[in-house]
Amino acid sequence: MARARRKPAPGDGTEAAEETSFEQALERLETIVDRLEQGDLPLEESLAVFEEGVALTRRCAGELDTAERRIEELVRDGEKWLVRPFEAGADGPEVEE
Repeated sequence: MARARRKPAPGDGTEAAEETSFEQALERLETIVDRLEQGDLPLEESLAVFEEGVALTRRCAGELDTAERRIEELVRDGEKWLVRPFEAGADGPEVEE
C-alpha cells in the first residue's frame, strides 16, 4: 500500500529549493541537520525534513559543480594573457608577477 506524501505547507520552511539562493539553501540545510540531531521530531516529520535536506544537498552540490566548471585561470603567453578553464590538479606554467 502506497503511503501519501506530506505536501509542504506555505511558510513552514519547506519552500521549493529553487526559490532560494545558494547561501539560503545552505543555511536551511544547517537548520535541518540541527533539527534532526535533536531527535525530538515525530517519524513522519523527520522523514519529510530529511527528504528536504537531501533535495537541498543535491541542489547545493550541483551549484558547486557548476561554479567549479566556471572557474578560469589567467595564463601568461609571452606578452599577452590568455584565459583558459581551470583544471584541478593540472600543473600550469608559473605566472610571473
